[in-house]
Amino acid sequence: MRTICAVVLVFEAIVIGLAIPVATNLQDMGIAVAGGLWGGMAVAALVLSGLQKRTWAHYAGWALQAAFLLSSFWVSGMLLFAVVFVSLWVTGVVMGRRVDEARAAHSAAVHAQEASASGTGSPQTR
Repeated sequence: MRTICAVVLVFEAIVIGLAIPVATNLQDMGIAVAGGLWGGMAVAALVLSGLQKRTWAHYAGWALQAAFLLSSFWVSGMLLFAVVFVSLWVTGVVMGRRVDEARAAHSAAVHAQEASASGTGSPQTR
């Protein structure tokens, strides 16, 4: 799950970074405001993508999704990108958890099979 979320954050950082020139040219927003807001979120997305193994970073990724969604109302057209990335994030979490559960079930089945094979006293294990 965390790998998928990290990939989403990297691509999201690119899109958030590209929102800066759009905001300054189309919305007449100051470069300092746009760079501070979306530049900070882009850097945060890159940092959080590298820290997805930590639980707090995963929750911070959720907060970043909310911040991107809320800030997208300031620039026309950004709402579509925010909705797409929030959807990718949620899909990554849901599908990633399913993959993690399937891996854990497979690993448990393999360990149970190995344990039952070694418990029978087969000549291969001796």
